[in-house]
Amino acid sequence: MSKNDPTFDENQQNKEKVVSETFPGSRSDVGNVDYKTVKEEVDTTSATSQLAAMIEAEPERAAASIAASEQPIKRLSEDENAKIDWAIVIPLVIIVAGVVIWGLTGQESFSNFANAAFSWVVDSMGWAFVLFGTVFVIFVLVIALSRFGSIRLGAIDEQPEFRTGSWIAMMFAAGMGIGLMFYGASEPLSHYRDGVPGHQSHEVGTAMAQSMFHWTLHPWAVYAIIGLAIAYSTFRLGRKQLLSSAFIPLIGQRAVDGPIGKIIDGLAVFATIFGTACSLGLGALQIVAGLEAAGFVQNTSTGLIIGIVAVLTLAFLLSAMSGVGKGIQWLSNINMVIAAILAIFVFVMGPTLNLLNMLPTSIGAYLSQFFEMAARTGASADGTAGEWLGSYTIFYWAWWISWSPFVGMFLARISRGRSIREFCLGVMLVPAGLSTVWFAIFGGSAIWMEQNGQSIYGDGTSESQLFNLLHNLPGGAIMSIFAVILLGTFFITSADSASTVMGSMTQNGKSDAKPWLSALWGLGTAAVGLTLLISGGDEALNSLQSVTIVAASPFLIILILLMFAIVKDLRNDVIYLDQRESQKFARQLAIERRLHREAEYREKQKARRRNVVSKKAK
Repeated sequence: MSKNDPTFDENQQNKEKVVSETFPGSRSDVGNVDYKTVKEEVDTTSATSQLAAMIEAEPERAAASIAASEQPIKRLSEDENAKIDWAIVIPLVIIVAGVVIWGLTGQESFSNFANAAFSWVVDSMGWAFVLFGTVFVIFVLVIALSRFGSIRLGAIDEQPEFRTGSWIAMMFAAGMGIGLMFYGASEPLSHYRDGVPGHQSHEVGTAMAQSMFHWTLHPWAVYAIIGLAIAYSTFRLGRKQLLSSAFIPLIGQRAVDGPIGKIIDGLAVFATIFGTACSLGLGALQIVAGLEAAGFVQNTSTGLIIGIVAVLTLAFLLSAMSGVGKGIQWLSNINMVIAAILAIFVFVMGPTLNLLNMLPTSIGAYLSQFFEMAARTGASADGTAGEWLGSYTIFYWAWWISWSPFVGMFLARISRGRSIREFCLGVMLVPAGLSTVWFAIFGGSAIWMEQNGQSIYGDGTSESQLFNLLHNLPGGAIMSIFAVILLGTFFITSADSASTVMGSMTQNGKSDAKPWLSALWGLGTAAVGLTLLISGGDEALNSLQSVTIVAASPFLIILILLMFAIVKDLRNDVIYLDQRESQKFARQLAIERRLHREAEYREKQKARRRNVVSKKAK
């Protein structure tokens, strides 16, 4: 029968009538303008009626609803049978081995390739690093201050696993300990002597503000995004402890389990290897400089660098095998104590009054120049800022991004039980505040010495300037030994954290991966770091920076997409939905109460007027 048949409408109506009479809730009752689906009926029920129904409901029903919402979370990250993901391990082992062999056997071609790739990234993608670096800061602050902030990274009533002091110590040591030691004195001094694009040299406020811009909110915002995504996905939803699992709301479980998920996790491990290798390289360079300054060695040699890296590699492998709760926590607390002793020594024995003045000067300059620094691109300073950005801002943003998979996952592992607001604000603001104080002490001392004829600049190499600063102070020779020890422990905690996290990422997100797998990635990272140091020769620092920027570039795209995945996940959280439902219900109840009172007021007014008229009539 076609729709053009005259009897079609009559037959169709008869069918709908029969279905409607048989199934009153059926959608076939389309002709009835008063028809409502079950959901529409429930949604349009007055708040007063719903409240009355809930009061009259059986207590057992309410108790069952609460119990269902607080069921324990089954976490795939705790699966003891998690298998090694050879689809990620084998390709990455081949790539790392290829890089090491190429760097050692073809140093010139490797260096040329790294420099060419570095130039392309800075010229073509520099704007993206600059723009999204600030977008990440805004995103984390908005999430922290939004209604999502009360959601816990775990069960509803779960408490933090680590004390707040240990939590801060571990995230600070894993996040940027070596970098602060390497650049704490040298970067502010460099900006003071040479100026920054658009500014003249010898501007104290500008030099300190630029250093703070690179080391405070921006890096920790990057870490917070990865950490939040993994912690929420793992501890709140019970998914595998993998970065790819955080993309389930965007691409679905099937894509995450397929090649796309492998690529995401593979890029995370790849970026981590090279970001950590850069840090280990910086640490090795500065340890050698410290040994020379203390008089323990006379000339730097390749054999010496290899020996230092080998000893520290053995130490961090032993630490990694002891577990997060023991080795890393213990070493991180030691790091904080030694770092505090070093900072207090420089503060007391150095230009104390000048350093006290430096803190508000630095913060004020940072706030006043924030948007200028955030908007600086290759087109700034009459088109001359590109090279400077590649050596500083873009390098730092790429370095933070390359570190973000392992630091983010590490932050997630140690932040279980904390609320999203506590996590975001803690990760962003506490280390940023400590970094501000660190730069005010060491950078401020370096600038003061430059102004007073005690320059620590030397031959211009960053790795030696911290020790030059210490030797300018009474008792500095002894403190230099403490500085070398601190560098070694930072080296160990950074590599320790990275290797355990990479082991987890390649064993299907298992929290405690097989020790030999973590050791494999630790050895690979140390080998890459050594390769970059050896192949770079006198330009070892530039080689480390160039390769880090190139390796981190693909991961920038993953970070951008991850913001959308986080929001989509959080919008479906039962706590957030309960908050929205509570507000909606309260608003509806308030409206009904107001309308009821207005109607009651009108009725009483009418009743009173009738009484008055009645009395007058009598």
